[in-house]
Amino acid sequence: MQRYTGRRVLITGGGSGIGQATVLRMLDEGAEVVAADISEAGLADTKSKAGSSATLTTLVVNVADEESVRTGVAAAVDGLGGLDVLVNAAGILRSAHTHELSLEQFETVIRINLTGTFLMIREAIPALRQGSSPAVVNFSSTSAAFAHPYMAAYAASKGGIQAMTHALASEYGKSGIRFNAVQPGSISSGMTDGSGVSGQSSGPGLPDDADFSLFPMPLLAGGGFAPPEAVAGVVAMLASEDAAFVTGTEVRIDGGSHA
Repeated sequence: MQRYTGRRVLITGGGSGIGQATVLRMLDEGAEVVAADISEAGLADTKSKAGSSATLTTLVVNVADEESVRTGVAAAVDGLGGLDVLVNAAGILRSAHTHELSLEQFETVIRINLTGTFLMIREAIPALRQGSSPAVVNFSSTSAAFAHPYMAAYAASKGGIQAMTHALASEYGKSGIRFNAVQPGSISSGMTDGSGVSGQSSGPGLPDDADFSLFPMPLLAGGGFAPPEAVAGVVAMLASEDAAFVTGTEVRIDGGSHA
């Protein structure tokens, strides 16, 4: 399946986890990809896993920094000769008892997850307007709509992304840009297991006294976590022509945890 032949794609969080899996999936489908991440080591890992692909370029970008986003998106668009798809996979997960969560910790999560997604979209829209069948896929979470303890900041950031996705789909629908979101849950990645090499895909750090009975478990995968490729395939579908009539919505990918 070569749905991305000739398509130009920018993916944040491309140094680990679901972002990396999405990079590899779209490369496999023929895309020309710029993988962006704050971690040079993570990008090197992605480059290594992509093998000899001549259609992958890596770019160090801090989505929480306005100037880094501005120059990074400009460099990506220049290198690709335009832009057709933006995937906003960069994000962090910080967990704590809310009464022990500092304002700095709360604002850091919001800054990277929500503000970072906004900054990437804002800078990419002019190029997307000139792109071919342009599409944006944002990363919300099951936390946006369901109760996940110890994750108030994360839930707030992902709820904001989900609401923003709907607003953008309405605002830019007549310009031909589609905006959708995915809601991953129960997915094994650097964000959920703490093993990611990306500085913007860090683990949850649940409190030592966390009550795991408060967390729903997936019905599929034997009640365990699915690999990041389970999300990458859905992202690839949403940004492709197969979803040409899909915009302003979200797709939950959680193995039935919230069925």
